[in-house]
Amino acid sequence: MSKKDIYGINKWGKGFFEISKKGNLALKNPFEKKNDSVELIRVIRELNQKYSPPYIIRIIDYLEYMIYQIHQNFDKSIKEIGYKNKYRGVFPVKVNQQAQVVEKITSYGKKLDFGLEVGSKPELLIALTQKLSKNSLIVCNGIKDEEFITLCLLSSKLGIKIVIVLESIRELNLIVKISKKLKILPLLGLRIKLTNTISGKWSQSSGDRSAFGLPVEKITEVISILKKNQLLECLILQHSHLGSQVPDIIEIRKFTQEACRFFCEITKEGAPLKYLDLGGGLGIDYTGQNKSISHSINYSLEEYCFNIVETVKLQLDKEKIDHPVIITESGRACVAASSILIFNILDTTIFDSKKCPEITQKDHIYLSYMKQILNYLEKERLQECFNDLNYYRDELRILFRNNQINLKDMAKIEKTYLFILNKMKSLLLETKEISDDVLNTINNLADIYHGNFSVFQSLPDVWAIDQLHPIAPIHKLSEIPKRRAVLNDITCDSDGMISKFVLNDGISKTLPVHEIKNDEDYYLGVFFVGAYQETLGDLHNLFGDTNVASIKLFKNSKFKIIHKQVGDKVSEVLSYVEYSPSKLINNFIKIVNHKQNSDILKLTEKNKLLKTFKDSLQGYTYFEN
Repeated sequence: MSKKDIYGINKWGKGFFEISKKGNLALKNPFEKKNDSVELIRVIRELNQKYSPPYIIRIIDYLEYMIYQIHQNFDKSIKEIGYKNKYRGVFPVKVNQQAQVVEKITSYGKKLDFGLEVGSKPELLIALTQKLSKNSLIVCNGIKDEEFITLCLLSSKLGIKIVIVLESIRELNLIVKISKKLKILPLLGLRIKLTNTISGKWSQSSGDRSAFGLPVEKITEVISILKKNQLLECLILQHSHLGSQVPDIIEIRKFTQEACRFFCEITKEGAPLKYLDLGGGLGIDYTGQNKSISHSINYSLEEYCFNIVETVKLQLDKEKIDHPVIITESGRACVAASSILIFNILDTTIFDSKKCPEITQKDHIYLSYMKQILNYLEKERLQECFNDLNYYRDELRILFRNNQINLKDMAKIEKTYLFILNKMKSLLLETKEISDDVLNTINNLADIYHGNFSVFQSLPDVWAIDQLHPIAPIHKLSEIPKRRAVLNDITCDSDGMISKFVLNDGISKTLPVHEIKNDEDYYLGVFFVGAYQETLGDLHNLFGDTNVASIKLFKNSKFKIIHKQVGDKVSEVLSYVEYSPSKLINNFIKIVNHKQNSDILKLTEKNKLLKTFKDSLQGYTYFEN
């Protein structure tokens, strides 16, 4: 039994995930940490009775826990520092628009006056139908047309606190016009483009070149227009966005400090600002490295909250300005840990030869030289052996292209090459002094495990921006994995591959995996996929949304599946790209009837073919058991 946590689960798991005594990946209840955890494989086996993988498993306890953790840490900092106002969170709907997620967040956050941030008309319609508290805010960002603004203003008469955040002078003029027409005073916010830039993958969303917000030279113009139209009293919120997944706490401090300077200056102009919205930024430590690097952060949630509250208090106390309500839009931190993508391995491509072929006098002399490498193969001569091996193999390939070696001979050569190369793999574990050439060749010959999922649909950030998500088997964790692999998805695309993995000792180009026995299901989990991944996916090869199950954790290792959402049917994804399922059936019937009349197709074959076609339209877009 291996006691080593190869996949770094205890580092990135952060109290949510652990390895059970049986060697299965298990879900911990963060509210009841003394309770036994729930093995994820049990959830999968229950779902398999009626459905097929891949699945998104959503743990609603983790949503609730993170909302409370963010609030509790801000409240703790406010009390310790002596801040004279409160914290109020809002969830950016764009991070995960799924109904089950938004409804649970608003339900859990109601007693905390938790609100929502929207950036489009559809998201506004979602927000307006949620059961928010009377003190919760709906913060409206993004570009707004007349209908959007009208909806905000009229809805405010229902007692809903909707803040329309100004993004441009054009937008302000439109709001002024509609407000006068409806005779409804708006609640306004001002989005400011700060100069501080952040490191990491989302640096372009900050600084002078960021796409959103008003630059310094436009702020005084906005204030002038508001004064002219007697609307300055409506300006109650200042908003800025640092960027998603900020890795360094110092950047958060500098950003908050700059935002406070604008807050003070705008307040001096007579605006009754009550809210300071510092946007997103709170990151997730996807790798467990606790460093200021991509995919990680160098601070805790407690440190994040303390730094913000302390900075705001210090800056505003200098100017003797009342402390505002602090708002953050920590969408990623709220939902990332709550969702896991689970998929099974359908097949494997193994670059291996377990037995070295026998060499005869008929074989080419270079093949015998290649096999003789085994006589001096040792870790001190690994580079030399590697060079010799590739030289002989390359020369033999040239002979094959020149018709001097036949196909059977070439097959024997490749088997010998793979056998010797895999002997080298075992020596690699014993030495760190190895050239990049050897390491790259070994990595390029890693196994390919073909998974029942689509990178483009379920993990779009992995494909688009090389986002790292922890990936690990959800069982067999007490067994030593004897193979290394990269993961290939079910799509017909070379980009549908994952070749960068989070391990306990760092980032690796291959994933340690277990050998798969015949008639055995082997499941992998991709973690922290609750933020963005569920709504950014595309229909590459027309693979649709996966099956989803929301679960709740209880005592004594018990759980309950409280909601199931069946994944897209083939007919649904076809309709997304403007195909009519009924028309497809009718067209296919005509084609089949034509062939039957030609005596090509028997009546029994025709009936089975049509039934299979119709059943396929109602089937899951992924591989079905």
